[in-house]
Amino acid sequence: MSNQEELQDFTPEVEPAVAASVFGAGIGLARQYAQLLVRDGDLLGLLGPREMPKLWTRHILNSAVVAELVPDGVSVADVGSGAGLPGIPMAIAQPNAHFTLIEPMERRSDWLSLVVSELGLKNVSVLRARAEEVGEVYDLVTARAVSALPKLLRLTVPLTRHGGAIIALKGGKAQEEVEESRKLSKKLAIKGFELIHTGAQFLDEPTLVVRTTLV
Repeated sequence: MSNQEELQDFTPEVEPAVAASVFGAGIGLARQYAQLLVRDGDLLGLLGPREMPKLWTRHILNSAVVAELVPDGVSVADVGSGAGLPGIPMAIAQPNAHFTLIEPMERRSDWLSLVVSELGLKNVSVLRARAEEVGEVYDLVTARAVSALPKLLRLTVPLTRHGGAIIALKGGKAQEEVEESRKLSKKLAIKGFELIHTGAQFLDEPTLVVRTTLV
C-alpha cells in the first residue's frame, strides 16, 4: 500500500448532516473543535489517525448527545478528559452548564487550555490534576474510556456532591460493570444505577451511559 493510499484510508470523516441538529447554534464551534482534533490529534497522542474516519460519529457526536442529561446551571467535571471527550462537545451542546476538564498529563491539559481559548468557551475551565487530587465537588461527573465502572466510581464519587451523579459512557459490558459495582453501593453511598441511551433521535447508534446517582 502506498503512502497516498494510507492517507486516504485515514481521511477525516465528513461532518454528518445531523451534527447541526445536535449542536444547534454551537455547530460552528463543533466544526472548529473537529479541525483542531484533525490538526493535533495524532501529534499529541489524542486521537490516532485510524480514528479520523469516525471522528464525528464515534467521538464528537457520541459525546455531545450526553449533554441531554445535563440541566442548565449545574457544574460538571470531566475526568481524564484527554482530547476533551466527552467534555468539550457536551459543553458546546449545553452552554448553560459549567464544565471543568480534569486531565493529569501536561501536554494534554495544555492543549485543552488552548482549545478552550481558541473556541472562546466561557463555560469551560481546565484543571491539570489526577482525579484523586481534586478538592472540589461537582453536581455531575463524566468520564469516557477511563476505567471499568467499579474503579471509576472509587475515583469519581469523592468529586460528586451528595445527590449528584456520575455519568459514564460505556459499551456492551455496561450491565456487567453495573452488577460488579453494586457491592460498592453502601460504601460509596450510591442510590442507584441507570442504563440510558442518549441521542436516540439523532444517532443510528445512540450513546449508552451508566448514570450512577448518589444518596
